[in-house]
Amino acid sequence: MKTKTETKKKKTHRKVAGMGAIVTKNGTAFRVWAPHAKKVHVTGTFNEWSKRKHALTLENDAGYWYGFIEEAKAGDEYKYYIVTDHEKLIKNDPYAKQLTNSIGNAIIYDSKAYNWEGDAFVMPPWNELVIYEMHVGTFNVRKEDVPGDFASVIEKLPYLKDLGINAIEIMPPMEFPGDFSWGYNPAYPFAIESSYGGPDAFKDFVKAAHYHGIGIILDVVYNHFGPGDLDLWRFDGWSENDKGGIYFYNDWRSETPWGDTRPDYGRQEVRQYLRDNAVSWLEEFHVNGLRLDGTMFMRNTLGMKVNPANDIAEAWEFFQWLNHEVRGRFPDALIIAEDLINNEWITKPIEEGGAGFGSQWWAEFVHPVREVIIGSEDKFRNMENLKNSILFPSENAFRRVIYTESHDEVANGRARVPEEIWPGHVDGWYSKKRSTLGSAIVFTAPGIPMIFQGQEFLEDRWFADDDPLDWSRADEFNGLIKLYTEMIKLRTNKDRTTGGLCGNHTEVYHVNNDDKIIAFQRWGYGGAGDMVVVVLNLFNKTFKDYSIGFPKKGEWKVRLNTDWEGFDKDFANTFSYNPVAKKGKKDNMPYHANITIGPYTALILSQDPP
Repeated sequence: MKTKTETKKKKTHRKVAGMGAIVTKNGTAFRVWAPHAKKVHVTGTFNEWSKRKHALTLENDAGYWYGFIEEAKAGDEYKYYIVTDHEKLIKNDPYAKQLTNSIGNAIIYDSKAYNWEGDAFVMPPWNELVIYEMHVGTFNVRKEDVPGDFASVIEKLPYLKDLGINAIEIMPPMEFPGDFSWGYNPAYPFAIESSYGGPDAFKDFVKAAHYHGIGIILDVVYNHFGPGDLDLWRFDGWSENDKGGIYFYNDWRSETPWGDTRPDYGRQEVRQYLRDNAVSWLEEFHVNGLRLDGTMFMRNTLGMKVNPANDIAEAWEFFQWLNHEVRGRFPDALIIAEDLINNEWITKPIEEGGAGFGSQWWAEFVHPVREVIIGSEDKFRNMENLKNSILFPSENAFRRVIYTESHDEVANGRARVPEEIWPGHVDGWYSKKRSTLGSAIVFTAPGIPMIFQGQEFLEDRWFADDDPLDWSRADEFNGLIKLYTEMIKLRTNKDRTTGGLCGNHTEVYHVNNDDKIIAFQRWGYGGAGDMVVVVLNLFNKTFKDYSIGFPKKGEWKVRLNTDWEGFDKDFANTFSYNPVAKKGKKDNMPYHANITIGPYTALILSQDPP
């Protein structure tokens, strides 16, 4: 007869869904994809790094391995020990959400433990968004030679709220080699960079931003991985053609400017990996949008030098699949493509064959606008090019993100706009006048406006991941910060007098290439308080009694004159009175009036609502 001890049953558990290390109240489940492995074990601090004690079981023909370890708990370090026909590999978890560092160990992370109580933020409508692009490591650095982190960014959230920012776009904070990087070399796509504080620090930041009324758009990199500290490379030992193995293309489609590291968008397990990554940021981390980096390098091996022969059809299918799912599950989330080819099909609806993105960075705006404000000689400023930049060939004005500065535009041989205008004299009159004029175009043209960190206080030189923002300039140029604050207030219609800047309609009706003056109107539904007229002077000359057309009769109030000395003591303070439009055709408008406008100045005008 068997004793009670002999008949005691072994504990069992129900299989846990998900990938990576999934924490439960009774232990941790592990699931990993390694189709060419013969054996897979989990080794870690919970079993004294034993390579034999905890074996995983092959679940299916797709090559997924699973096991449950009671001893494993949140905070423990671990790796996978993978045995193949030819080698034995020690690999970090591709789904790891926390690491000691990029060459260290994965850490079991409890994704459900964070307290989100009180986080009831709702993303503003896309037509009211003003984006502030930020690099965590340089935004607010407390100590020399140590990068900034999410805690240091939180300290500056009240400043961004006062500026009027309602969305922050974070350059990629995924675990990368070392402590300093732009972030576009992710070694572990699911993990938050350890030097920035890890996943809980990121959640603290998102929650704090939401408390201040600011949404978070996260930059993600799916056009390549690594190439440094990349455990995904030949993860289970298999590869072809001396390429990267199961997560990557193993033929001509693998090649990118960053090595043979393009994910295999045609392989369902890889597509699922990228999809899971995107959804985890939106679902678990409560971010409000994503920007997919370099989508032109996803859909074509040559990127911006597009050749149809080099198209990757599976990438377009992945775009549609991802955007369809995100739209269904997170209808308020904004998914942005950095495509830079000015391809309207990127934002066309999936139902019409488009990729289905909500918006895209628009190169046909940034390059002509930078050219027209940076050039040293007024006579070469092309108002027709500016007109074409302002106009946007889409039925939805907010399917493009517009800017004069981004991380790409102020580095890699290029500099901040004030430095480009007058090298070595970023604090000079020309630099201040024309850089802020460029920003005025950003805030008044159709599209979602974006500025780059420090742009509002004339940050000098160029962007580098080890060169922190100089916050002393925020005190020195507090008048320019006030100018940006006023522009953002008008752009978001805070006073309910400039609704047209959130509207879908634009008409550029006055183009004077001799005097370098351009005027356009923006509107949504029309009428007083909605219709906005913007006048831009790109000449180093003051114009008095300059006649332009107006769409409605009566008084038009100057809501903003960028030449006011209150914004900078060097500005001319040219007084611009409120023009009164009278009957009489001008510029194909039924009414006209005279205005006064200072050099390199923008005027924003509207009528009081009834």
